[in-house]
Parts: sequence; C-alpha cells; structure tokens
Amino acid sequence: GLSPCSSAAFGAILVASICSERDAGVNNGDGDHSSPDARVRTEAEGSLRQFQEQNLPQYLLSLSFELANNDKPSESRRLAGILLKNSLDAKESARKDVMVKQWFAIDVALKSQIKELLLRTLGSSAPEASHTSAQVIAKVASIEIPQKQWPELVGSLLTNMTQQGSPAHLKQSTLETLGYVCEEISHHDLAQDEVNSVLTAVVQGMNQTENTAEVRLAATKALLNALDFSQTNFENEMERTYIMKMVCETACSKEAGIRQAAFECLVSIASTYYEVLEQYMETLFQLTSNAVKGDEESVALQAVEFWSTICDEEIDRQEYDSPDTGDSSPPHSSFIEKALPHLAPMLLETLEKQEEDQDHDDDVWNISMAGGTCLGLVARTVGDGIVPLVMPFVETNIRKPNWRSREAATYAFGSILEGPTIDKLAPMVAAGLEFLLTATKDEKQPRQGHNCLDSEPPDSGFSVISPENLPRIVSVLLESVKDVPNVAEKACGAIYNLAQGYEDSGASSSLLSPYLTEIIKHLLAAAERTDGAESKLRTAAYETLNEVVRCSNLSEASNIIGQLLPVIMSKLGQTMDLQVVSTEDREKQAELQASLCGVLQVIIQKLSDKEETKPIIMQNADQIMLLFLRVFGCHSSSVHEEAMLAIGALAYATGAEFVKYMPELFKYLQMGLQNFGEYQVCSITVGVIGDICRALDEKILPFCDQIMALLLQNLQSDALHRSVKPPIFSSFGDIALAVGSNFERYVGPALQIMQGAAQVCAQMDTLDEELMDYANQLRRSIFEAYSGILQGFKDAKSELMMPYAQHLLQFVELVSKDSLRDESVTKAAVAAMGDLADVVGEKTKPLFNNFTFCGEFLNECLESEDEDLKVTARWTQGMIARLMLSS
Repeated sequence: GLSPCSSAAFGAILVASICSERDAGVNNGDGDHSSPDARVRTEAEGSLRQFQEQNLPQYLLSLSFELANNDKPSESRRLAGILLKNSLDAKESARKDVMVKQWFAIDVALKSQIKELLLRTLGSSAPEASHTSAQVIAKVASIEIPQKQWPELVGSLLTNMTQQGSPAHLKQSTLETLGYVCEEISHHDLAQDEVNSVLTAVVQGMNQTENTAEVRLAATKALLNALDFSQTNFENEMERTYIMKMVCETACSKEAGIRQAAFECLVSIASTYYEVLEQYMETLFQLTSNAVKGDEESVALQAVEFWSTICDEEIDRQEYDSPDTGDSSPPHSSFIEKALPHLAPMLLETLEKQEEDQDHDDDVWNISMAGGTCLGLVARTVGDGIVPLVMPFVETNIRKPNWRSREAATYAFGSILEGPTIDKLAPMVAAGLEFLLTATKDEKQPRQGHNCLDSEPPDSGFSVISPENLPRIVSVLLESVKDVPNVAEKACGAIYNLAQGYEDSGASSSLLSPYLTEIIKHLLAAAERTDGAESKLRTAAYETLNEVVRCSNLSEASNIIGQLLPVIMSKLGQTMDLQVVSTEDREKQAELQASLCGVLQVIIQKLSDKEETKPIIMQNADQIMLLFLRVFGCHSSSVHEEAMLAIGALAYATGAEFVKYMPELFKYLQMGLQNFGEYQVCSITVGVIGDICRALDEKILPFCDQIMALLLQNLQSDALHRSVKPPIFSSFGDIALAVGSNFERYVGPALQIMQGAAQVCAQMDTLDEELMDYANQLRRSIFEAYSGILQGFKDAKSELMMPYAQHLLQFVELVSKDSLRDESVTKAAVAAMGDLADVVGEKTKPLFNNFTFCGEFLNECLESEDEDLKVTARWTQGMIARLMLSS
C-alpha cells in the first residue's frame, strides 16, 4: 500500500489538477496556457499520466486510497474515482480490451485491496465519493464477473442492505451499485439464487414504511436495470405479483421523481413481460390514467410511454401473425382494443395541453406530442376502430375559437391517417380537408395539420389530393407562406411534401407544373423576409425550393429553372458584400451562402440530367465557379461543405471542360483535405475529388501526386476522424480508374495501407453495433479500391497487381465467413474477385484453384434476393470459369 506521506503528495497533485481547472474555467475563458493556473494544471496532469504509465497497479491503488479517504476534499475524491473508472473502461473496444488485459495482469492481492477500498467507500457520507465508487465497482464487476471472479461481491452488497442499523446513505449507494452492476453485466452472469437475493434487496429498498425517499429512489432505479434478470421470477405468479404490487405502490409515492422511476419500470415491464400482464391491466390503466390526467409532466410522459410500448408490442405481434411466416405467433392479448373506449379519450385530452411556443424548438418533447404519437400507434394497432372515436373530437374542436382546440383537432386528424383502411379513411379525409383548408389560416396551426394535406397512407394508391382540389390547396398554402413566420414555415413544410408527392408523376406531365412559377416566387419572397430568421423560416423556404426544383418535371420546367439560375447566382454574389462586423453577422452570411450553394447544387444536378438542358449550365459555368471560389474566400466551414458538394455537381455537368478551374480550385481542395478539425469538410472534399476524377479522367494527372500524398497522409493520421477513412479508400479506386496505368507509382504505398486496414477489419469486435457499421463501410471501401485499381490497369501493366492477388482473396474469404456483413460489402467483395480474374487473368488460375471457398460463396450470392448481387455474382462466376477453362 501507499504510505500516508506519498498519499498526501498524490492528493496534492489531484487537487492541483482540479482546482486550477476550476479557476481556469472561471477566470480564464480564453484558455490562456501561459497563466500560472493553467501551467499548474498541465504539470499536475502530466505527473498523473507519468505515474499511470510507469506503475499502473500503484496508480490505481493510490486513486482508491484517495477515493476512500474521508479526510480528503470531496472534489478530489470524485476526480480520483473518475480517473479510476477511466482506467478500466473506454468507448473504443480495442482500447477497452487493452485495459481489461492490464487489469487481469495486476497482482491478485493488490486488486483485492482496491476492491476492499471501493466497497468501504460506499459507506462514505460524502455523496460524490459513494456515488463514484458505485460506478467504479460496476466497471470492475463488468470485467470480473463474466470470468467468474469476485464471486463475493453480490453477497457483500446484500450484507449492507440486511445488516441491523445500516445507515440510509449506505443502503442508497449499495442500491445504486446493484443497479449499475445489473446494467454492466449480462443476465447469464448471475446464478438464479443471486438474482433472487438482488431482487429481494431491491424490492425491500422500495418499501415506503422502512426507507427514506433517497433509498426508495435508488431502489426503484436499480429495479429498472434488474428487470432483465427477472425472467424466472416473472414466470412465477406469486413472485411476479409481489414485484408488480411494489412497483404499483411506488408509482403512487409522494415524490414525483420516485413516481417517474416507477413508471419507467412499468414501461420496461410492458416490453419485456407483455405476455403475463393480463391480470394487472385494470390497475395499470387506473394508474396511468390518473398520471396522464393530473400528474407532473415528467411522470405523465412515462405513463403515455407505457401505452405506446404496449402498442409497439401488439403491432410487432400482428406483423408476426401474417400467414406467410407459418411460425406460431407470440400471444397477443389485444390490450389496446380492450382499453380503446377509455384510452382514446384520455389521449385526445393530452392534445390540448400544448405549450405556447412548443414548435420553435425541435428538442422539445411534451405531453401533447407524446399523446399524439401514442394516438398514431393506437391507430396502427386497432385500424378502423379508432375513426369513430376521433372524428367527433376533430369536428367539434376544429370550429372552436380557442387555438389549442383547433390545433388539437388537426393533430388528432393527422395522427390517425396511418392504420385505418382506405374505405374508412376516404370519406373522413374528404370531410377533413375542408376543415383543414380553413384551419390552415390559423396562426397557431400545427405542422401536423399541414402534413395532413399531403400525407398519403403508405402503398394505398389513395391520395387526399385530386386535380379538382389542387388549385385551392396551392392557393391556401401560398397565402399561408405570407403569414406570420410560424405559420409560413409550416406552409413551406406542406409545399415540400406536396412537391414530393408529384416527384414520380410520369415523364410527360406533372399536375404541379402550372403552379411552379408562383410557388418559386413565394418561396424566394419568404426567404427574403426580415423576420425570416424567426421560426427557421429562411432555411425552410430554401429547403422547400430545393425540393420543388428536384421533384419538378424537367421537360415542363426547364425554362423556369433556367430563369431561376441567374436569380440565385445574383443573390449569392450579393452575400459577398454583406457588412460583417460581428460573429453573428458572419454566421448569418455563412447560413445564407450555404443555403444558396445548396440551391445551385440542385439546379446544376437537375439541368445536367438531360442533354437538351445541359448547355444552360455550360454557358454559366465560369460565373458559377467564380462565385464558389469567392465563397471559399469567406472561410466558413458550413459553406465550405455546401460549396464543395455544388462543385462536385458542376464537375459532373461540365466533364473534361472542368480542367480549366483546377489550378484555382486546387488550393481549396488541399485545404479541405487537411481540415481534420471539421472532418465533414474533409470527407466531402474526398468525395468531390472522386467526382472530379470521373469528369477529368487523365487530365487529373498533374494534380495526382499531391492528392495521393495528402490522402495517404490522412489515412496514417490518428488525428483524423475515422469516418473519413473509408471514402479515402474508395477514392483510390476513382483516381486509378481516371489515370489508368499511370497509377503505377502509387501502387506500393496505397496497397500497403489497404492491407493494413484489412487487417484492422479482421480484428474488429463486430458485436458492437456502431463498430459493425464502420467495419462494413471500411471493408466495402477497400474492395472498391481494389476494383478501381484493377480496372485502371486493365489495358496495361495488369501484372503489377499479381503480388497483391493472394491478399485480396484471403480478405474476401475472411469477409465471406462473417454472417453479419451487409449486402453492399458482399457485392463489393464479389466484384473485386471478378475484376481480379478478368484483369490479371491467367496468372491467378492457381490461386483460384487453391481458394476453394469461392464456389460456395458465389453460390450463396446467386441465391440472394438482391438482383444486383445476383448479376454481379453471375459475372464473376463467368470470369472465373473463363480463367479455369483457358489452357
């Protein structure tokens, strides 16, 4: 152990690191590293890091002593606990694996001492110390319990709960620990008798007569995490009823926080133990109903969530019920249908509890939104049964002078459009449309109301809008675009949806074409409004304009879009002359430029779609490019992204002509590739380089050395966000296709990094969902790089790829064994195999003979339901067959 004197020195370092950090936060917002405080902090952090690297076991033990020492300031104890926790756990699985190995390597006696100190800290009356200790114990448990180590942990925690005279703060921190442990480990890791003991302790902790409010809250939260472990207990009626009784009693506690935690438990029980709820449903309806009608919002929200969860369960079971599967379906108790006569009125009541300005903030979630969402789920669960319960509410409230009633009516109407059958909906929608067109004028009109105008029940072929009522709808919406910002923004949303509805209206004609000029005029006017920043109107107007252009019928709209182009160019030009004095001015300018670059991108893409309209872009290309280069001069990252995307579209439109812009543009491409801080800019720049390669082919060659050098540097850098790396590999393929055999000089370094990345893929923990997605992107991009490079060498120097052929097939084999790969990875792997056989040919014959997995893998792909994959697999099969038959 540490002697008290070295412990004091260690404590002083910790205190220095946090006190100076606190002072720096107060006095020193500019982060001045030359200040004495910042220097002290940096030195203290350096000392801690050095101690950790040189002697990890002693470092962890010192932190445990600091955390357990009641004479130390609570802040330094808390920091010691956080550092301890961070030495045991990390978000990235590779780093976490290292930490776990380091922990297992520590001497058993020393680990026991650390664990003893942690358990002792749970009894501390300083909440910062006991709370942090609870988290650290759970991290140690997550490492040791799955390996059947620390078997005495649960027992010693339970002793804290059962010992005569255990103080309330010890019970509270013990229950917190039990909750965290249950969150960290899997239900397979505890024996049933341990689960029973944990549940008994937790449920006793919820007892109102014996415990303080803090203990009961900790117990209820711990139960939420322990529910996953309670399968066996919920199968036993006596035990289940006892748990349900305690949760229901706790849901009636005096304290709102405890009531909320109890309802969170009920939400979890609804999804985990739906099958056994029948006998409790009457009580649960009473409880949730009282909460929704009269409790604090945080509690009421959980009570509504309970019913949304029951809906989710029943919707899943109905889908499972479909006769195609032939499986025996899980039991379905029709709770929603049985509760419907009381449940629907309860939810409709919540719709009138809106907050004054609720829709100004996208992050707000309140009782009226929760009620509307739940009502939508109820409609999907019961179908036609919802209509007679909701329509009288809509008809009564839509006419009331009070905006809350009208808004509730339109929200209710919009919520139930998905679920009932067309026969039931058609008359309701016809009647409802009149109400809504009248109601759209109202200042407090909800977004949902506008959506009703244009939402179509999925796959039904039935539309709310007909050629007869379209003129009236457009005129009401355009009138609303001139209304107060709040309403105008929602009218933009409705036009956006309306445009989408006509996107695939056939090549010859779109019903919306006659209104395009008027719609564009109104949207541009809305974007110009001086009150446009309110309620995000300006952004909404530009986004809607983009959608209107994107979905328009080009043969009817090319003139209109051609006329819009100079208008947008001129507006973008004017933004350069805006007076920029403050940060706010700069942000405004950047936002406006980003919106206008976005519109230009859509116009360029639209007009370059057809040979007849492409000349419009060619005539304006020089001027457009000049504008983009001036935008880069304003140095704002949000604009940088939008301008880059628009440049990609321009490169596609102008083809080989684009080369004349490269000398001027190239420095901005370099800046983009080096912009690690705003890695989205870097990622988009990589994508644009691909677009430019496709446009320029060999004309990209003069810039290739610098581009490849930067891309290779980026791949080797730990500072670059990992999400940018897959696009870089894909861009190798684009460059190789563009420059053909000239790619020779880059083959060595590019392939070396690709092989390294393939090795990283092999070691990834693909059970982690986020990592799995990343692994799939990385693998797909490596295969795309192989394909591009191989095809680039098709006409000359294909032998350069022979040294890498074996590695490529090993990588394909590895990926073929992973059942969790997605279709796009499979397709890219199969294509790369085919390219290898096609390009390198004869010399790869022995390799394909040795890799016996190829035939099996291709057969599996040929049985896929994905048509593209089948086509690729057939082509690859043909290439390999041709190779095998060659003499």
